[in-house]
Formats: sequence, structure tokens, C-alpha cells
Amino acid sequence: MKVFIIISGLLICSLSAYSQEQPNKFIKVSVTEQKLYLIEDDQTLKQYSVSTSVYGIGSEAGSNKTPLGTHKVISKFGDGAPLGTIFRSRINTGRVAKIYTDDTDLEDDDVTTRILRLTGLEPGKNKGSGVDSFSRYIYIHGTPEEGLIGKPASHGCIRMKNADVVELYDLVSEETLVMIER
Repeated sequence: MKVFIIISGLLICSLSAYSQEQPNKFIKVSVTEQKLYLIEDDQTLKQYSVSTSVYGIGSEAGSNKTPLGTHKVISKFGDGAPLGTIFRSRINTGRVAKIYTDDTDLEDDDVTTRILRLTGLEPGKNKGSGVDSFSRYIYIHGTPEEGLIGKPASHGCIRMKNADVVELYDLVSEETLVMIER
């Protein structure tokens, strides 16, 4: 079974048999626009600027590219952590990053504030050997490099401004579908 989601007459994604009914709330990420949309009942609730991979799109393990296709939020990390809190392996380090609003491009790729961990739902595309988004640790997360938001800058994940990722984190639950498209 395929479900097609249409908003304002535009086909925005198709879902294979991941759900028996059309989800009423989901996330759409547009790599071309560098935007994330939170959509509910065919209405855009929120729109955020994001950064996807500086290396482009792709699902290959080790590529540092942003994977396309249907995903879902499999787990969330960071409840109550202060803005800028640095996470390593999804664990709060207790350290807070300096947030840059200029074009500073740090050597480290710190994951900050909140983490929405994604798992791919399309075998051979973003799920399974060599292309698995879960095994690649693909997240939606905060970044200390807020000045780079709006253009490709990540190492595969979807980066957001710290206040924005807190807001999104509070608005979605685990199991929320995430469509990443060109």
C-alpha cells in the first residue's frame, strides 16, 4: 500500500506501508531549501532553517552525507539540558558549547542541546547493510555553529539552532515520521 501526502496540491512525499493511515503530524526536511517543516493536518505548524551535509546527499556508510527517504524518530535525548549542552554518544557531558552566530566553522562537529535520533524505514535506501541511518547515527540536533544554519554544513545530520531544536523536540514524539527529500 502506498499513501501519498498532498499539501496545497503539491505531492510532498509518498509513504510505503509504514502506516495504515496518513500521519496527522510529521516532519519534512528539504535539502534544496535547507528547511525543516513540522506539518500537522495538512498545515505547516512550524518552519525552521537547517543545515544538512556539506558533502551532499547519500546513504552510504562513512560518506558523511545526508540520507534521503522516509525515517522516523526512534529516540529522543536531552530532556531539560541547558541550551548548548554538548552530547557525546547521546550522553550529556555536562559541558556547554560557545554558540557562534557568525560564519565560524569549528573543527569539531559537536552535537548540542537536543537529539532526535532517526532510523530509516526504506530497505536498501536508508535501512540495512551499508546504508542504515540508525547505524550511521543520523540525528536532528542542535549545533554551536548557528551562523552556518541555512546552508549545507553538517557531517550527515540535520542541524538546527539550539532554541529551535528545543521547540521541535517538545512538539514531536518518538515514532514521528520524518521525510528527507531533495
